[in-house]
Amino acid sequence: FLVLVFYLAIIYSDYTGYPFPTAPPVDPFAKIRVDDCGKTKGCFRYGKPGCNAETCDYFLSYRRIGADVEFELSADTDGWVAVGFSSDKKMGGDDVMACVHDDNGRVRIQHFYNVGQWAKEIQRNPARDEEGVFENNRVTCRFKRPVYVPREETIVDLHLSWYYLFAWGPAIQGSITRHDIDSPPVSERVVSIYKYEDIFMPSAAYQTFSSPFCLLLIVALTFYLLMGTP
Repeated sequence: FLVLVFYLAIIYSDYTGYPFPTAPPVDPFAKIRVDDCGKTKGCFRYGKPGCNAETCDYFLSYRRIGADVEFELSADTDGWVAVGFSSDKKMGGDDVMACVHDDNGRVRIQHFYNVGQWAKEIQRNPARDEEGVFENNRVTCRFKRPVYVPREETIVDLHLSWYYLFAWGPAIQGSITRHDIDSPPVSERVVSIYKYEDIFMPSAAYQTFSSPFCLLLIVALTFYLLMGTP
């Protein structure tokens, strides 16, 4: 018995000196860099003038990495944020990539195809190297998808130019629902992944004084005040 106790004591002392290995820590989500916009990646910003990936209502970036295109998306929502690739500026018949915040706190990258005004999830998902986070009431994600794909109705070839549709909204139990605004922003012209631009689009709250009618009204009022008699 004493011999057995002594033997177990030696084994225990060996194990205490060499603890069992633990799983490596998960790398935190790297923040989206906006100082690269227009240089090494293309960006779209929608919201307040001067906003960035953490303050814009909606943010998207894209850049080529070998045979892939890396996308970064972020929006002021607790549900989902998405980009659609369209042959026109209207919803319908579009390839859509969405980052969805589910009830477990995870952000999953899903593939959809717009059938009219309804988004149908497609099991064939071209996304890879997926990562996402929900922080400060924002959904943010990063993923890659191939530039070239076999001919497929629901997956477009990104070497061609497309209009980009930008949308975000709430989710219920990990399922996307209607987008937050009635008329989500759309790129003014088709987007080429071979051209990096930094494009800002003011949200509705900042469009009031930039419309042609309002500018004309301001000019008219200024002229009236200057020419008016005391």
